[in-house]
Amino acid sequence: MRDRTRYLYLAVIVAVLAGILVGFVWPDVGKELKPIGTGFVALIKMMISPIIFCTIVLGVGSVTKAAKVGKVGGLALGYFIAMSTVALVIGLAVGNLIDPGTGLHLTNEAREAAASEAAKGESTSTVDFLLGIIPTTLVSAFTEGQVLQTLLVALLAGFALQAMGARATPILDGIAHIQRLVFRILAMIMWAAPVGAFGAIAAVVGATGLDALKSLAVIMAAFYLTCLLFVGVVLGALLWIVARINLWTLLRYLGREFLLILSTSSSESALPRLIAKMEHLGVSRPVVGITVPTGYSFNLDGTAIYLTMATLFVASATGAPLGFGEQVSLLVFMMIASKGAAGVTGAGLATLAGGLQSHRPELVDGVGLIVGIDRFMSEARALTNFAGNAVATVLVGTWTGEFDRGRALEVLAGRAPFDEATLLDEEHARPEPQEPVAPAAERTMTPAV
Repeated sequence: MRDRTRYLYLAVIVAVLAGILVGFVWPDVGKELKPIGTGFVALIKMMISPIIFCTIVLGVGSVTKAAKVGKVGGLALGYFIAMSTVALVIGLAVGNLIDPGTGLHLTNEAREAAASEAAKGESTSTVDFLLGIIPTTLVSAFTEGQVLQTLLVALLAGFALQAMGARATPILDGIAHIQRLVFRILAMIMWAAPVGAFGAIAAVVGATGLDALKSLAVIMAAFYLTCLLFVGVVLGALLWIVARINLWTLLRYLGREFLLILSTSSSESALPRLIAKMEHLGVSRPVVGITVPTGYSFNLDGTAIYLTMATLFVASATGAPLGFGEQVSLLVFMMIASKGAAGVTGAGLATLAGGLQSHRPELVDGVGLIVGIDRFMSEARALTNFAGNAVATVLVGTWTGEFDRGRALEVLAGRAPFDEATLLDEEHARPEPQEPVAPAAERTMTPAV
């Protein structure tokens, strides 16, 4: 069947270019178009909770052994911590090497902008963060759009269905039908991507212009190059050594998702498509259902690099450089505070301001220096986070024996194209068979202990 969606993504590219033009030529008009981009991202976020719920429930509920879920989750979290540490070290090395904030000076406007961001980024304790994972009600996890809360509810539901054995089959079948409906709705929403991209880009360019980009070219270029170094060298080497998969073929396979992220500056907008595409690639449903949503909250490689370099930039620009010990302690705090905010545009800036406010209040004014270009840095941040989660899913699948490399090579070679119409892979991703359950009569006759 002919893929009509290729025209959609060509339209996105044209819309982005048109948005840049409008933002430069008619900046006031560009600013007024911001609600269009905001509305499109809101439509995407509307679908996140139901997609995560259906995917995880089907993945966990159809697994015959709960130990598999624990193994996948443990490996994933261990890997996420290791990669965040590597990203932190790389960011520290590059930031200290280039000293990006030298020669810049604060203005009253920058101080006011920093105060505003600090107010958004009030520090949150670890206890508050952990308690925040528990939703107020079983349903509020969906209505409030909290990824970690939805993940918790989905895991509980999946384990409960797993314990029900064969009696859970009708429920799993019903959730599978709901998943088809949800992905079909998402495919319909994606046809609005060109309009959303046009409004979002026009608003950013209209509000920022060229001045901020010129004055802060060093920090932007250094950040982009650092992210490229991390993805190309660290993630690329790991992917080849562990799974024998070429990084660039994987990134090309996810090209449409990268374009979507580039136009919205939010990796969350591509989360549903990443789940569908990684299943199609050959990673089992349980691994995808656990690794991808968890990675969106805990595998924040791009955010770690951003917080590192932005902190060093602010400290240098304000004439109050940090010692090595101060750098590490402050950035570890920020990494913890940023968990769960990977898909939120501008969350990195708020986390930066909040962390400085709680540790070094005299540095908060410096955040105003990068407010104007944070959206452009958010592009690289979101792209790096997304690439990291895609690679993590393949690695965890390989380590747990849940990755079909032969299937992946077929997909990456273009011989097994992804179905853009339904976003589902009906033939490849099937639930695992349930273990036989004793008849009701036998269970009744079993003496109680």
